[in-house]
Amino acid sequence: MLKSMPVKSDQKLIRILRLRVTDKPGHLGQIATLLGDMGANIGEISIVAQGPDFLIREFSLQLDDEEHLGKILSGIEQLNGVQLDSIIDPVCLVHEGGKISMRSRVSLETIGEMRRIYTPGVAQICKLIEADASQSRRYTGIANSVAVVTNGTAILGLGNIGPVAGMPVMEGKAVLFSELVGISAVPILIDSTDINCIIETVKAIAPTFGAIQLEDIAAPECFEIEDRLQGELAIPVLHDDQHGTAVVVLAVLSTIAQRTRMQLSSCRVGILGLGAAGTGIAKLLLAYGVKEILGTDLRDEAMQRLEVSGGRRSTLSGVMAEADVVVATTGKPGLINPDMVRQGQIILALSNPDPEIHPELALARGALYAADGRTINNALAFPGLFRGALRAGAGSFTDKMKIAAAAAIAAQTRADNLVPSILDRHTHQSVANAVEQAWFA
Repeated sequence: MLKSMPVKSDQKLIRILRLRVTDKPGHLGQIATLLGDMGANIGEISIVAQGPDFLIREFSLQLDDEEHLGKILSGIEQLNGVQLDSIIDPVCLVHEGGKISMRSRVSLETIGEMRRIYTPGVAQICKLIEADASQSRRYTGIANSVAVVTNGTAILGLGNIGPVAGMPVMEGKAVLFSELVGISAVPILIDSTDINCIIETVKAIAPTFGAIQLEDIAAPECFEIEDRLQGELAIPVLHDDQHGTAVVVLAVLSTIAQRTRMQLSSCRVGILGLGAAGTGIAKLLLAYGVKEILGTDLRDEAMQRLEVSGGRRSTLSGVMAEADVVVATTGKPGLINPDMVRQGQIILALSNPDPEIHPELALARGALYAADGRTINNALAFPGLFRGALRAGAGSFTDKMKIAAAAAIAAQTRADNLVPSILDRHTHQSVANAVEQAWFA
């Protein structure tokens, strides 16, 4: 049985302290010394206002928790010439009002422009599409739009918190789509756990979009939802928790194989946790040509699913004893005891925010490579996957497209990194190009 072990969270508290500081030499140094001595990780320091004899300075800090913040504030109270003005939570600040909006791509300054954009000119375009529906890809935003669909049953590391509480994550996905590859993404929240309700809802709205991204829908329901939707819709459907993560894992293992001359197809790969991510990883590695996949999960139906795909069931101790590569997606912090790690193993502990084992602990025990979910992030994959599929006018996502995406990510990895930067636009365009080419291959 898989058991969770307590481990300190890596989740940091981010706060900005706005301080009124006497404008004389030495005061800034006092504050910086205090913050450093009390274990605060100082980011930006900026001046936001000033008076006749004082400055308003903002200090961006990473702290352990609220208790740590309280100790910092108590220390600041003891400093002469320093007064707390306010405490700002920058995460809440950036989310105020939401992170996305729909904006026009065309100008509306004159009556002539209105007549071309709306009535009467728009009727010409409506008739054109009525006669040939494929023209909608050219004359509307459908071909560049993705629905990001969730019912909120498996949000990040938070679990079943409902669709509305999951909206900030969906908005974040939409920002990544827009900023990294220029896709217009619209969050769709479905307040239901009924499989048929979700499927029928997505089918009803599908004409609005060029592709569907399923997001944070719990296993095992996510498998049937994706399979049925892809079978009933003529546009690409992808459950990102399965396939985005799988693509990045394959990219990382391909990079490691190149650097070590390891034959990935001959490696024995163990999967801890056979939910959406673990199952997606297992399936893609098998499609790539990995000959032996073993895995374990608390749920027997999950292990049966692995066996149907071509893997074999095991246990936690069995995976750790046999596997050359261990990929953990259990959501159980500290699950892997350092003593379980074998010399030369590759350990990818992907649960967020806290991994099954911290990479530095795995490396200290002899792992050849180790990484966690901060490194292996599906945001490296899904923007380019959808950009390439939309550009190709693809009807589905194939294993060939996912494998091409992984190869493109690996090709863009430099120096000692295991993956490129998520913000590297060139990487996302390279993924898109590879996916488009794979559709036509």
